[in-house]
Amino acid sequence: MHLPQFICSVIRSVPVAFAMTPPLRVESPHLPGSRMTSIPLVEGNLPIRRLEISDHKKGFVELLGQLTVCPQLTESEFQVQFAEVAKLGESHCICVIEDPNTERIIATGSVFIEKKFIRGGSKVGHIEDVVVAKTARGLCLGQRMVKHLVDHAKATGCYKVVLACAPELREFYEKCGFEDKNVQMSVYF
Repeated sequence: MHLPQFICSVIRSVPVAFAMTPPLRVESPHLPGSRMTSIPLVEGNLPIRRLEISDHKKGFVELLGQLTVCPQLTESEFQVQFAEVAKLGESHCICVIEDPNTERIIATGSVFIEKKFIRGGSKVGHIEDVVVAKTARGLCLGQRMVKHLVDHAKATGCYKVVLACAPELREFYEKCGFEDKNVQMSVYF
């Protein structure tokens, strides 16, 4: 078992009583220069929360740039986009994890809820834009984020959750409970 799987196993096995223990220090080959990090490994110490307007200053857009092409947004452009997304309420949920030591966003993901006419007017959750900062990979933050988004979709009444990913991420999403279905196709403009 390599380090990330071991850490994930440890996190899943930690009793709830230990959720507020002090941050653990761990050396990880997934961190640049194999330096020490003080990112807490116990899941209760790094809460997942909804995106906030102040997250622009905490590197949210820069983090998305580690996933795909994401030009910088001015603060006013971010505020306009934030307001548009906020109007969608629970139908578009963007979540983040913030490192309390640096006050930087180190993980994010989103799920939007599509209302359908099929299956008696049911709903489908679509997960998008899951990314963990390069400096925080290997700490199971991505798995926690995906689980949180799936739980949100389930709580809103979705009958399934779908996502598209690069072939090299297939194994990660399988660990999160997803299975390969159909073929995804795209048209870009």
